[in-house]
Amino acid sequence: MASHLIQGRTVGMPVRVRDAEICGAFYPVRADAARAVIAYSGLDVAEFLPGKAVCVLLFVDYRDGDLDAYHEFGMAFLVRPPGVSGPMRPADLPKAGVFVHWLPVDQQFTLEAGRTLWGFPKELADIELRLGSPYKRCVLRKDDRLVLDMLVRPGVPVPGATVMAPLDAYTHREGVTRRVPWSVRARGATARPAGALIRLGNHPIAKELSELGLPKRALFSVHVSRAEMVFGAAEEA
Repeated sequence: MASHLIQGRTVGMPVRVRDAEICGAFYPVRADAARAVIAYSGLDVAEFLPGKAVCVLLFVDYRDGDLDAYHEFGMAFLVRPPGVSGPMRPADLPKAGVFVHWLPVDQQFTLEAGRTLWGFPKELADIELRLGSPYKRCVLRKDDRLVLDMLVRPGVPVPGATVMAPLDAYTHREGVTRRVPWSVRARGATARPAGALIRLGNHPIAKELSELGLPKRALFSVHVSRAEMVFGAAEEA
């Protein structure tokens, strides 16, 4: 088993998360705008409808895992995996990859580990999560500026959603695009059409989201009250 030294601690592969709570929303955005945002990665967005890509916004409370406890926010896009050609239909959603464009966290150890092990674009930010009520909320600030305030509404239980299909996450750091094998076991999953509200602030990332057409109605939102995750070793894509 491969291992890495991060801040004097040994981190083995794969990295395991034993307990996390996930909230997220999937937004339809203009494919040309999304393509421009991630052009630096060398990847292409997956168009499940002509001219439309999918931007994913999510916030996570990592309660127990190999990288300690921390809060995280993610901005990602569904992408066409390298080597996959031809049109992708909505039924091909499980075949898509997830390109992680921005991944702020609130703890230094996971920041260094995420960058070193996988090339994740982690940055320190102020991430306030309010998860004690049915309405889940994230208030994200970076450099003392509001990025966004996001609310995810409760959905209906998703039957049989215990093991989600393995997804490949993609990252790009220092000129290298990497593939990260990633799997999730979910308990207490709910989903609903739309179901999310966002208010944008005045941070440059908020401007980037506005140029994608947000805020707007989400395709759907999800909540997982307890998730276990496994992250494998990164490989160059």
